[in-house]
Amino acid sequence: MIRILIADDHAIVRRGLKQIIEDNGEMRVVAEAESGIDALRKIREIDCDVVLLDISMPDMSGIDVLKQIHSERPQLPILILSIYPEDQYATRLIKAGAAGYMTKESAPSEVVKALLRVAGGKKYISPAVAEMLANELGTDEKKLPHQILSDREYQIFLLLASAKTVTEIADSLALSVKTISTYRSRILEKMNLHNNAELMRYAVDNHLAQ
Repeated sequence: MIRILIADDHAIVRRGLKQIIEDNGEMRVVAEAESGIDALRKIREIDCDVVLLDISMPDMSGIDVLKQIHSERPQLPILILSIYPEDQYATRLIKAGAAGYMTKESAPSEVVKALLRVAGGKKYISPAVAEMLANELGTDEKKLPHQILSDREYQIFLLLASAKTVTEIADSLALSVKTISTYRSRILEKMNLHNNAELMRYAVDNHLAQ
């Protein structure tokens, strides 16, 4: 029996995923976590074979949770299930150690297929993500401005592009307003942009706006 840990801050989502997973008969949900810190604690306490992780988590972002899990237990497969389209986060998270990436619009049967695949030691990569990864190989000199951002900078870039204020971003990431303002300045400088309006236009033009 494959043991699954679900980390998602919405109880109704966890309930639905548990039903989908356990209807399969080959898998069992052994733990649920409602925050990033809760997920890390339970992973350290409870044996599981796969982590199904949302990247939008309170108190600690799923990106940071992914990196911490991968650091502590590099052999533990982590399947990302996110509201964000593949072209916003998939390649970054797979490079950071995720075994696969899928959106919450995926069919239940595809979620089961992905979990079984990563539990078997393989990667779950959709054709679209495979193409994006292939396009990034050997193209460092041709990277677009948003592709040179660090993972944290890119996360904040997307939040700014969604019209969130510095204060809202600081609250959601449990960081200070000063820290977010510093990141914003660094992002604008790296991308050769001058203000949030230009940043949002860039996101729209490059199909990165949610």
